[in-house]
Amino acid sequence: MSDSNKDFQQLTNEKGEQLSPVLPDEVKNFLIDIDGTICDDIPNEEPERMVTAELYPDALEILNKWYDEGHVITFFTSRTEAHREVTEAWLQKHGFKYHGILFGKPRGGNYHWIDNHIVRATRFKGKFTDMILKTKNIEVFKP
Repeated sequence: MSDSNKDFQQLTNEKGEQLSPVLPDEVKNFLIDIDGTICDDIPNEEPERMVTAELYPDALEILNKWYDEGHVITFFTSRTEAHREVTEAWLQKHGFKYHGILFGKPRGGNYHWIDNHIVRATRFKGKFTDMILKTKNIEVFKP
């Protein structure tokens, strides 16, 4: 998906310099893991299993719904570029609608994402559903 496909809000800093644009508030930018989140957890060391990974049907239904609602769907995976062809074929076979795939996510979990944009993290616990608001404790930088 190119940037021109979304109506970005243009931002400037106090000096009038242009900043990176942001999506409108009503458009979510979903980064979604593949293995263990939308299908069986297949390690890079056993790529032959990727072809037959079992789909999590609720993931397909919800992600395609979000796509159809105008949200951005990007898969973010620890699979390597060497697994691009089998990964894209698997997604196409199962009918996933998405805008892009980022390969090479660090492995091992315990992720701490530091960014100048708002990041909302949701841990997948076995079932995709619509999102709800819930208050939780989070780690932040000291003031």
